[in-house]
Amino acid sequence: MSAEAIGRIGLRVRLAQWLRKDVPETGAGGDREALLLAAAGAGLPLAPAAHPAPGYGCSCDRVGCPTPARHPVSFAWQTQSTTDHAQIERWARHQPQANFITATGTTHDVLDVPLDAGRDALDRLLAAGVDVGPVAESDDGRLLFFTLTRGTPEDEDEWWPCELDCHPETMDEHPGLRWHCRGSYVLVPPARLPGDDSRSVHWVRGPEYTLPDPLSLLEVLTDACARYAPDETPASWPLGT
Repeated sequence: MSAEAIGRIGLRVRLAQWLRKDVPETGAGGDREALLLAAAGAGLPLAPAAHPAPGYGCSCDRVGCPTPARHPVSFAWQTQSTTDHAQIERWARHQPQANFITATGTTHDVLDVPLDAGRDALDRLLAAGVDVGPVAESDDGRLLFFTLTRGTPEDEDEWWPCELDCHPETMDEHPGLRWHCRGSYVLVPPARLPGDDSRSVHWVRGPEYTLPDPLSLLEVLTDACARYAPDETPASWPLGT
């Protein structure tokens, strides 16, 4: 067995051990760092984000922040995002309350759906034997499916726009399925949400799972979103075009 294969097996074992720990993900600094490093080790580039302030406030100095504790602390988050363990450890230790975001569209995308639809889709995908990658649950009512990216083709002329693309400034326009790709981000576990101290973003399936092609999940996710939003017009997906 090659050294690379042995290393991959060792990473899976360590991640499984971290994720089985019966501790709050926002607890001890060591557990927080381990989870952040696990995400970085899976290829998810990270950058520091704001954290909750008393009540429903945000640690940033913006009056009436529209996305409290859910946004990066730096406007340079796209270039700042990294998988470098040493840098992530420095950030985590110097900013012990900070959440972290992962920038999408470089190594991975995120399909972000309402919680009930996401749970239904996850059950159906697993029952069908589909390789589902990492999945995170956000206590504001969303389920996040981490996938390979479709946003960095070798030939930039092959870049295809998608009506499901979601960027931070267009979140409210996508109450159903949101596709986070180039220019977007999501909170990565462990993250705290405003309000009740127990509200968080946490892994349902950890980053030790291999990132799947988003198209292998998309049909089931869009169908589930349509099922759980009967009074809304479901987002169309031009699979036949």
